[in-house]
Amino acid sequence: MAAPTAPQSPPAAPPDSIPAELGPLEALPPGLRLARWSSHLAALTDPQVRLAQLVETARLRPPLPTLDRQETHRVPGCLVRTWWIAEWHEGRCWFRTDSDAMTLKCLAGAIAELASGGTPAEIAALDFSPFDSLGLLKQLAENRQRTIRNLMNSVHEFARQSALGHP
Repeated sequence: MAAPTAPQSPPAAPPDSIPAELGPLEALPPGLRLARWSSHLAALTDPQVRLAQLVETARLRPPLPTLDRQETHRVPGCLVRTWWIAEWHEGRCWFRTDSDAMTLKCLAGAIAELASGGTPAEIAALDFSPFDSLGLLKQLAENRQRTIRNLMNSVHEFARQSALGHP
């Protein structure tokens, strides 16, 4: 994964892939945020409809600034340009992402939004299994599934490193 960077300004964590009707989830700890997000998606019975909703929401998310779309932030092994930025600010982990592929943009964005603002302990406890149980990953090509799983692992690893004082 790309090397962590220091944020240029305090990052915001607006959970764009989390529907507004669920309320202001950014104030919730990541575990509760993930539970409400997955509960909302589980209410949609068709996995394709779930992914379509996430894609539509991702279309509204602004792209990363050009300055952040650097080779050093590229996700290794991904066939399409995908960027991942992990930051440590005021005792919390923050994540930003973007991709040229809309499915990666929406799922990587969901991971970033669900985990951003969490303490290392909160992020270590995150269980991303709803991405599988909701059928979101099985709709992706194998390489893209691997990319999303690598990003999930990257979130946990960054939190572990941050807890050790080495973000």
